[in-house]
Amino acid sequence: MTRATVLVGVALLASLILHPGVTAAPVLVERTLYLMGTRATLRVEAFDRAAGLRQLDRMVRSLERTEATLSTWRDESELGRLNRHPVGQPFALGPEVCELWPTLARWQQATDGAFDPAVGALIDAWGLRDSGRRPSPERLAQALAVSGFAHFAFELGPAGCRLTRTADVTIDAGAFGKGEALRRLQVEMESDVVWLVDLGGQVAVSTAARGWPVAIGHPVERHHPVSEVVLESGSLATSGASERTFSVEGGPIAHIVDPRTGQALYRPESVTVWHQDPLVADILSTALYVMAPTAALQFAESHGLAVVVQAPSDAATGASATARVATAFARRFPGIGAVPGD
Repeated sequence: MTRATVLVGVALLASLILHPGVTAAPVLVERTLYLMGTRATLRVEAFDRAAGLRQLDRMVRSLERTEATLSTWRDESELGRLNRHPVGQPFALGPEVCELWPTLARWQQATDGAFDPAVGALIDAWGLRDSGRRPSPERLAQALAVSGFAHFAFELGPAGCRLTRTADVTIDAGAFGKGEALRRLQVEMESDVVWLVDLGGQVAVSTAARGWPVAIGHPVERHHPVSEVVLESGSLATSGASERTFSVEGGPIAHIVDPRTGQALYRPESVTVWHQDPLVADILSTALYVMAPTAALQFAESHGLAVVVQAPSDAATGASATARVATAFARRFPGIGAVPGD
């Protein structure tokens, strides 16, 4: 069986390596569709096409259930209803968001606010769900005043989870939604099924996989691969300006805001994070991009995280890139870039 390559940031996926113990050549079945505001490509290995299609259907339903809960584009989703719930009145959380919320809060604290999904007002102020704009200082200040996890009161008691907005703050799932969808998929699918999913550039694989070649895209030209790793488990998530950039007055902006300052960011570097938990990989790729390269690598080293920062080495042509690699990433994926301190 030949191996294609998965490009992080592009729905170009690898052919599967044979499952242990399989005596006949398996069938590779693929499906591509639009989910969670992005393009998703799913591949499974099966003994026949019908079984593969059934497995794909189960995977799609799992992703759709997460989207129905977390999508902030859908008014009827749980987060959509939370964002519209009256300020000061408790909102009853379902079990899945109840379980998720403490994890979001923990990473918000661990990253000193570089990750904070309570930035809906900032997303709106910068027009990052539209065509982009540069808000006035007054509007930016107003949006920043109603952003941040500090405006939520979380209560877990005998009656279940309740969440109260103490200001007109809203959640945006862009920095964790894909990771949570892939995490749930890992939990729900059988442990002996071989699959790979590229959900808008975040790649996750099943625990049954032996290894998939995965290419990391150029930080500016995301369709152009600059390095390759073999992904045996967990998830790779990449954040960078190449995913979505807007040309606005005063210079380009990317689709990521710094929750601490309210500023929309634009940097030529990209940050790729490997983690066994796709949710954590998604959260950290955003947070470390917000921190900027040097601080991101320092954070990765101090926490033992597998991180690589790619920077264009030729600003004029964007033809190549240099990689700065945290020690944990270099150990898991040898042969890429320079380790801090080398």
